[in-house]
Amino acid sequence: MNNMIAPTNITMKDIARELGVSVATVSRALKNSPRISSEQRERIQAFAREHNFVPNLIAETLRYSKTQRTKVIGVIVPEITHYYFSTILSGIEKEASSRGYLLIVAQSNESYEREASICQSFYENKVCGVIVAQAKETARYDHFTQLIDRGVPLVFYDRICTGINSSRVVVDDYMGAYNAVTHLINTGCRHIAFYGSSMKLEISKNRYNGYYDALLKNGLKPDERFIRECDNREDAEQITPDLLEIEDGPDAFFAVNDDTAIGILYSAKRMGFRIPQDISICGFSNGERATACDPMLTTVEQRGLIVGQEAADILISKVEGLIPMDKVEKRIVRTRLIIRGTTR
Repeated sequence: MNNMIAPTNITMKDIARELGVSVATVSRALKNSPRISSEQRERIQAFAREHNFVPNLIAETLRYSKTQRTKVIGVIVPEITHYYFSTILSGIEKEASSRGYLLIVAQSNESYEREASICQSFYENKVCGVIVAQAKETARYDHFTQLIDRGVPLVFYDRICTGINSSRVVVDDYMGAYNAVTHLINTGCRHIAFYGSSMKLEISKNRYNGYYDALLKNGLKPDERFIRECDNREDAEQITPDLLEIEDGPDAFFAVNDDTAIGILYSAKRMGFRIPQDISICGFSNGERATACDPMLTTVEQRGLIVGQEAADILISKVEGLIPMDKVEKRIVRTRLIIRGTTR
């Protein structure tokens, strides 16, 4: 017998090869199956202990659930590196772990094709349900309806699919934007620009509507020149100088997320504008970068941890029969305006 196995990476396949038995025999021995002789069980268990064997719970669950769904939840995120989505993922994991469920996480990279492929893979691997934020590219929903038709519960978070009446958890995007723009107006701003995502996304529509209604409520008319599709820092740094060079340009910006707001901030500072004396800026997320810029960013807090916990609670409750499978559960998480140095 060789001793080339790395103790921290040993698998049942390794044990089987080293001891000259089948993987099924190893599995039964580790589970104290009476189908294996006591001598064989002790031999295999002793070897496993000696080499610090730790079972792969996900692999085991998938392997032995031939006909039933597993206690594994499939989660699709557009971008794992995005602060808000990573916070939501933490909330999902926290709730799932406390109730005995594991996660398989996949990243769509904002691609429809990848999102559809992930959904198929999740189904084939018998996940008990799927939690997803729709990719920006997604315009067809067949992959989602297919999951529902196959009896796999589906819960949307943040970016919901309006073409499907499915359970969802969202933040109050409308009121978050409305309160933020009202704050800008109350501090003296009158020419407020809006940077948003594609209007195909429900969150962008809701945030724009909050912006628009706050202006009208306060007797201000939206200026079409100041409404741009822009949802990242790079684009914000490219288009902001053109707006700020207009003679009667904006005196404030409301951005769909913090990264976009920070792009506006640094563009304005490079052009010699004082923040917030000349230009006020408000973002949406309250991620870590909001306190890493100078001045620190006024922003709308989305409370992603709670969004994730609520999404996991809905899914698990459906799986366990606490919520009827055919009931559409809709939950809204309230936002909160965090006032810092980029507004007056």
